Order: sequence, then structure tokens, then C-alpha cells
Amino acid sequence: MPHRSTRRLRPLALLLFALPLYCQGTQRELLQLFVTTPFLELHTGPGRGYPVTQVVARGDSVDVLFRRTEWFKVRTERGFEGWASETDLLKTTLADGTPFTIDRGDRDGFRSHRWEGGVLTGDYAGATLVEGFAARSLTDSLKLELQVGQFLGNLSNGYVADLGLNHVFMPQRRCSPFVTMGTGLERTEPKATLVVPRNQNYQTAYAGVGGRYYLTRRFFLRAEYRHHTVFTKGDANEVKQEWKVGFAFFY
Repeated sequence: MPHRSTRRLRPLALLLFALPLYCQGTQRELLQLFVTTPFLELHTGPGRGYPVTQVVARGDSVDVLFRRTEWFKVRTERGFEGWASETDLLKTTLADGTPFTIDRGDRDGFRSHRWEGGVLTGDYAGATLVEGFAARSLTDSLKLELQVGQFLGNLSNGYVADLGLNHVFMPQRRCSPFVTMGTGLERTEPKATLVVPRNQNYQTAYAGVGGRYYLTRRFFLRAEYRHHTVFTKGDANEVKQEWKVGFAFFY
């Protein structure tokens, strides 16, 4: 009869044996491209200024590892790694013989995408506002959005951060309106010099409307108005108006 400790070690041994096989099976599948021109030049870095140390002959393939701007790091069949330009890779084909293309974004992508972000500028209760945002699409019409910005005024500066939901109407159209609502935080830093200034932190709630206009590729314009309620420590809450416009992108 096997010893108790031996029986306990058997599952661990099986796990250690299966772990490398599992990791092999879950590795990210790489894009394989085949050279159709007389040769493909590989540089030591992502730029024409880097020397060419390897060429891939017609009919051979490369695996695409990752992209940096207009350059792709690839690995040859012999395991050599180098950088190929976007222009050269657009002359290659996939395994089924179809030409390799690069998704630069289009109207279909504007309607249905996973992430978007951008930079907006405008007015927050009379102060100049600069803000960045990022949004995650839950559906084509519904997005979870985070905005963080800074406002600069005559009497005080400060920071704002909002988290909420954004509902887009007719996302398939070039010009699509939306409504938004959520909650946030405001930090105000007074500029007063006669007394010691005291920074204040407030919780806020907002509702707003806006519109998006598709430009080209992955870029669009965005304009928005928000009505903020600032929950102060006094009896009456403060109301602040905000409008902004800017450029955004999706992917």
C-alpha cells in the first residue's frame, strides 16, 4: 500500500507535468505573414536610420510580435528578430494568400469599438478647464466613462474627477448625440492672500448632453455640456455649469 505522503505528492507531480503544456496551449497566437516581394529587409530598430542586418527571401514567413508606430517587430522562421516597415509589410500576404491590411479605423469602428479617449477644453463655472477622458464600451450605445481635469480661475484653481455612464443615440451615424450622468469629486484651491487659504474637497453629481462627429480613421470631435451639483457642507448645495469641446479617438 503506497505511503500516505506518496499519495499526496502524486497530484502535485501531475500538476507540475501539466503546467508547461497548459502554458504552451495558452500562448498568444502570432500573426504569420509571407513575403511576396524578392526580399523583406529587417532593421535593428524601428526606423530607416537603423542598419539592415537580415533579409527574408520570397516565400518565407515572419511572425509579427508587436507594433510601434509604423514599424513592426517580427521573428523569422530561423528565430531571428528584427524590425520591418509598415510599407514593406503591406506587400506581404496571409497564410491563405490574401493581402495583409492594417485596420486604420472606419465608420463601422466608430459605431462599435472597445475603448475611446481624448482631450477636451472649455469652461467650468467661469474657470478655464482642461480635461482628459477614457471610456470602456459596454455595448455600442452604453459606455462607462472616467474624466479627470484641472480648472484655472481668477479666485481659485482646482481639480475634478467624474465617473459615470454615457448613452449614445444612433451610434452608427457620423453625428451622434448622447446623454450622460454620474458622480465625481471636486478639489478647490483658493488663491486668497489676505487670509490663509483652505483647500476644500466636495462630492458632486452631474447630468449632461453632448454630441460626437466622426472625422476620419479613428478620430472624432466631441462637444458636451454638464450641469454639476456640488454637495457643500452648508444648507444649500452649489450649482456649476460646464461646457467643453475637443478631439477623441477610438480603438
